[in-house]
Amino acid sequence: MCGRYATTRSAADLSALFSSTDETGGVAADYNVAPTDPVPLVRLAPEGHRLLSLGRWGLLPQWSRSAAGAARMINARAETVATSRAYAPSFARRRCLVPADGWYEWVRLADGGRQPYFMTPRDGSVLAFAGIWSVWESAGAARLTFSVLTTAAVGELAEVHDRMPLLLSPERWAGWLGPAEEPAELLTPPDAGLLAGLEIRPVSRAVGDVRNDGPELIVPVAPAGVGTAAGPTLF
Repeated sequence: MCGRYATTRSAADLSALFSSTDETGGVAADYNVAPTDPVPLVRLAPEGHRLLSLGRWGLLPQWSRSAAGAARMINARAETVATSRAYAPSFARRRCLVPADGWYEWVRLADGGRQPYFMTPRDGSVLAFAGIWSVWESAGAARLTFSVLTTAAVGELAEVHDRMPLLLSPERWAGWLGPAEEPAELLTPPDAGLLAGLEIRPVSRAVGDVRNDGPELIVPVAPAGVGTAAGPTLF
């Protein structure tokens, strides 16, 4: 977790939802975001106001020699983000919100196949993943990159996968973006109310192919039989 998610709102909608200034020039709906894809995120400008920016999923630390490792840096564990050489500088000074409609996980079936599930708010509201960002420069060009923080899954979500994104309720957005809170407070797991509002929705196996995109990927389907012997597995 988390290796695939959906973000489909327009830049105008996201700017309004997150009280941010759009610097993206527009964003396209993406029902099948994959590592290294460009997607919207919300961060603080040096002047202190919120910016809606476009970043590539897979953080590249400023000291990285190449972009080759970006796909392996899509997630940062909440348990180690404050001490990791790759992530700690961004966690300390460059935190962001990653808007999402929901995220996907796969459960292994008894027949060896995998059933994808889409975790999304029942009421259609926006999710905000806790993220960290960095600007990586190469050959005179700058690239904004980011990672999503993950934490231990709880409740019914743990039946799908043992990890989940660190979800932030709107009351926590300002604290996550700002400099005021201590690491332990920032990394508090999401509250029960937020989690109770999530639907765990079986969806089409077509989402497993990154070339597929469109609203049909998040339409509920009848789930295939799930075998538990192999345990949950990521795609």
